[in-house]
Amino acid sequence: MSTNTYAPVLLAASSVHAASSVHAASSVHTVASPTRLRLTRRGRAVIAVLVTLPLAIALAAMVLNGGGATATPGDAVVPTVTVEAGESLWSVAAALAPQSSTADVVADLIAANELVSADLLPGQVLIVPERYAD
Repeated sequence: MSTNTYAPVLLAASSVHAASSVHAASSVHTVASPTRLRLTRRGRAVIAVLVTLPLAIALAAMVLNGGGATATPGDAVVPTVTVEAGESLWSVAAALAPQSSTADVVADLIAANELVSADLLPGQVLIVPERYAD
C-alpha cells in the first residue's frame, strides 16, 4: 500500500518539473512579436496638442515680437510743417518748393498726409514729402 501512495506523489512532482522545464524552454526560444501601436481618440488628441502647442507658441512669439526689426522713433526725423491761420494747401505747397510745380507739390502733400480734401485747419501738422525737405 505504501507503493501506491508514493507513486501519485512522485508522478505529480515529476509532471510539475516537466511542465516548468517546458515552459522555461519555450520562453527562451520565443521572440516577442512587435506589437502595433494603437492610439485611442484621446491619445491622438494628446499627440496633436503636443505637436501643435510649440508651433502655436512660436507663432505667437513671432507675431508679438514682429516690431523688433522696425526703426525706433529717434532714428529718423520726419520733416513737418504746421499750418498757420489763413494758409491754404496751395500756399503751403508754394512755400515748400517754389522751384517745383505747385500742383505737383499739392498732390504729393495730399498723398503723404492721406488728406481727403484740400481743406486745412490752423495748427494742423503736415508731413513734408522727402523730395521737398531741405
